[in-house]
Amino acid sequence: MKIEYRETDEFKKDLKKLTKRFHSLAEDFETAKKNAIELYHLLKIDNQSVFQINDIKTAEVEFYKLKKFACKSLKGKGVHSGIRIIYAYLKNTAKITLLEIYFKGDKELEDRERIKKFLK
Repeated sequence: MKIEYRETDEFKKDLKKLTKRFHSLAEDFETAKKNAIELYHLLKIDNQSVFQINDIKTAEVEFYKLKKFACKSLKGKGVHSGIRIIYAYLKNTAKITLLEIYFKGDKELEDRERIKKFLK
């Protein structure tokens, strides 16, 4: 089984903006997909990188935050880079919609309105 990834327009905009600051971000994100997201959802291996956002979910959709994200552009930080990725996981189809990527130094928490907008 393989996970199908989709990106919202807002996510693409966030990623483009952050990639200008952190040049290795696109490559690092591909690594995070394999080493965190796919391990968690496909192989059921929890390496303490992915956390469910428990207070917002439906029968079909669960929301997750990827916290431990190693960014090579943030030297010396390792998985404590402060990059966060918010995504929706559609349980029945193994599809992931990427909703938001942000740097914790710029903002502390995910955009809850963006998650609610996705549910509609």
